[in-house]
Amino acid sequence: QVQLVESGGGLVQAGDSLRLSCAASGGTFSSYVMGWFRQAPGKEREFVTAIHWSAGRTLYADSVKGRFTISRDNAKNTVYLQMNSLKPEDTASYYCAAARGGKLYTRAPLYDYWGQGTQVTVSS
Repeated sequence: QVQLVESGGGLVQAGDSLRLSCAASGGTFSSYVMGWFRQAPGKEREFVTAIHWSAGRTLYADSVKGRFTISRDNAKNTVYLQMNSLKPEDTASYYCAAARGGKLYTRAPLYDYWGQGTQVTVSS
């Protein structure tokens, strides 16, 4: 069983940056594809980005491409989401997720473990 704990959310202004962290425990972190999803009130959970266990491959949603960067430190069992040039439409709860397998999944049901989420609010 893998436990995921997100941190780093907060209230920022448009144009600011935030870095989210997701600490994993209870499993072999280096063998999982890690993803970030977000969910705004009244909307479905949407894919943000994912990173392969080797950190050699990444995938981004078009809405965040060029502004967000995912990275991972397998020695620290942690995945990061660097968010730059934040916009009000980035406001959401951000969730870290882990998936067995070697593909960069974009669909939430394909992820096996989830964190509790961290709130990001971007004011205009």
